[in-house]
Amino acid sequence: MIYGIGTDICDVRRIQASLNRHGERFAKKVLSEGEFATWQMRSQRWPERGVRYLATRFSAKEAFSKAIGLGMTLPMTWRSCEIGKLPSGKPVVLLQGALKDWFDSRHLSAHITVTDETDYAASFCVVEVTV
Repeated sequence: MIYGIGTDICDVRRIQASLNRHGERFAKKVLSEGEFATWQMRSQRWPERGVRYLATRFSAKEAFSKAIGLGMTLPMTWRSCEIGKLPSGKPVVLLQGALKDWFDSRHLSAHITVTDETDYAASFCVVEVTV
């Protein structure tokens, strides 16, 4: 049974403007430790790719927060939700701390997809009850 659906589109130029204003501090606010390491690696090799990576993670977390119906209110936080990927490349939602406890107690599972083009990143999330 579907618990919630969320979608988000993010202007990559807006993410770039936030990075210009706040530097790494902005990325550290949005990304988990693992995501931050990936962002740094991608940014060093190809800065534009790093910005798009950050935009897709921002968008995916927004879509997920909408699908669970919390928005960005506790226990949902930027850093407690990580967008990882399986060896196949399929994106997955990985949760930590109080958000993981909240999510698991409701017997939920999440499906997420992310995409980006030059100026936009978009995500779609479906959360379902697994019981």
